[in-house]
Parts: sequence; C-alpha cells; structure tokens
Amino acid sequence: MPEEKADVVGDASDDSMATFALLDETHTLGNAVRFLLNGNNNVDFCGYSVPHPSDHVVHVRVQTTGEISAKQALIDAGNQLVDVCDALESSFDVALAQAPPPTST
Repeated sequence: MPEEKADVVGDASDDSMATFALLDETHTLGNAVRFLLNGNNNVDFCGYSVPHPSDHVVHVRVQTTGEISAKQALIDAGNQLVDVCDALESSFDVALAQAPPPTST
C-alpha cells in the first residue's frame, strides 16, 4: 500500500476550503504549489507555511470560489507542476544534446 504524502488538517466540512499537510516536504514544493494555485482563476486564496524548521511538513491553505473543490485545485496544481518539470527536463535534454563536447587539456 502506498504511503500517504498529504493529509487534510483541521475542519474539512466545506469543500471549497482546506488546509493540506504535505508530508516530507519543504519550502521548495510549498512555494511552487502556492505559485501555481495562485494562478488558478478558481482559487481565491492560497498560502503555505512550514510550522517548524525541523519538521519536514508544509501546510498549504487553499480557498476556492466554489466552482471546484480545494482538493481538486491542489490536484490540478500538482499535475501542472509535473507538466512544468517535464518541459524543463525536455529543454535540458535538448540543450545538453546541442552542447559541444568537452575538450581535454
């Protein structure tokens, strides 16, 4: 069974708002997810925090317009982040293939 990497923190009675705990993560993922969520027109608010530097957990707060759930907004941001990483990898591979070979001195 796969290990859970995210959990809902606090009250989850309203689908349009939630705080998610991303386990074993740092500012790197938190800031990227926040950036992508804030670019979503269905998201009214998004922010993240790291409760304590020695805890490898990121809390991401998402509030949507109600058109989509907070969970769906987070899933969409995760999928978008995967697409961005794939495009970056592809661009890097192309640049690496076009680079001249190293010269020995």
